[in-house]
Amino acid sequence: MGPRGPAGPRCCVLYAVLGALVCGLRPAAAMAASDERRSTSPVVATPCWRVEDFVVAQECTRCSSFEAKTIAECHPTGFIEKISCATSKRDEFKSCRSAVMEAHVFWRFVGTMMCVAAVFAVLVVCRQRVLDRKALEKVRKQIESI
Repeated sequence: MGPRGPAGPRCCVLYAVLGALVCGLRPAAAMAASDERRSTSPVVATPCWRVEDFVVAQECTRCSSFEAKTIAECHPTGFIEKISCATSKRDEFKSCRSAVMEAHVFWRFVGTMMCVAAVFAVLVVCRQRVLDRKALEKVRKQIESI
């Protein structure tokens, strides 16, 4: 062991294993098992809007409670838009992000960050006052000892 920790091949192996765990690398057996599971699962049809040109038939709207239960595309964002594919002439739904929802999330984030900043500013001021009092007390004691 060197002055800064373990040295040699053991250290390299340890770092390699930790790096693999952090990066999400899986052992070969686990990879083969997951590939086998993936190959036996039923093939899901690719939505037409991923492979061909489309036109937005209905703009992005919030899903109703019925649509949320029946249309799988409602689950990720709670908003869907109706898509008409040009080649296959199919109408499908696509999950989308509402500009109003994004603005609401943004301002909620900004408000939260302002509150956190205000709390920490108060903590900094309080801590500075405590340190100032300690420094003044130390100076006062040094002056009294003379």
